[in-house]
Amino acid sequence: MSSTGLLCIILSYLLGAVPFGVLLSRSSGIDIRSQGSGNIGATNVARLLGKKFGLLTLLCDMGKGFIPIFCTALLMQEDPQRQLIMALSGAATVLGHMFPVYLSFRGGKGVATALGLFLYLAPGAVALVLLVFLATLRLFRYVSAASLAGAASMPLWLFLLSGEPWKITLALFVAAMIWLKHIDNIKRLLAGTEKPWNKKSGPAA
Repeated sequence: MSSTGLLCIILSYLLGAVPFGVLLSRSSGIDIRSQGSGNIGATNVARLLGKKFGLLTLLCDMGKGFIPIFCTALLMQEDPQRQLIMALSGAATVLGHMFPVYLSFRGGKGVATALGLFLYLAPGAVALVLLVFLATLRLFRYVSAASLAGAASMPLWLFLLSGEPWKITLALFVAAMIWLKHIDNIKRLLAGTEKPWNKKSGPAA
């Protein structure tokens, strides 16, 4: 692997690890890691600080998924290992959000960052994932359930729309990590103790 490719992967992780939810919440004097669900993602920010801060966190987390893969694709155009480097870069970005070096490796669940990643790689599949997410949220009112359903559907949509093995493999890995990070939510869903989206407090996705 070229040094440029390795640098792309490292920088993708470091950008993915930037905790925008924590940074944005500091202006309100709230540490979102100690309130609500304790998650650093947009759902918990929205619960604690309002929808505007939640939306801004969502956009920032999506941006840090989109920008690294966009830059990697540009820099690796002539590299024979382009697809491998892009896949590793994408995985590193999502892992950065989940296990950020800046927060002692205790991060978020990667849904928005993964959305930004695949918005570049497969916008058509992302549109279908969003439909799955919104339909699940409307039916069950749980952001966690909607996130799990959307993540699980991404590999299927990629298989049907593009069939590119490296993208499908990346989607399978990302979906597995998202499900792993949602273990506590899954337990609460099964126990019937997960809080729905319209409640202002309690566990978030």
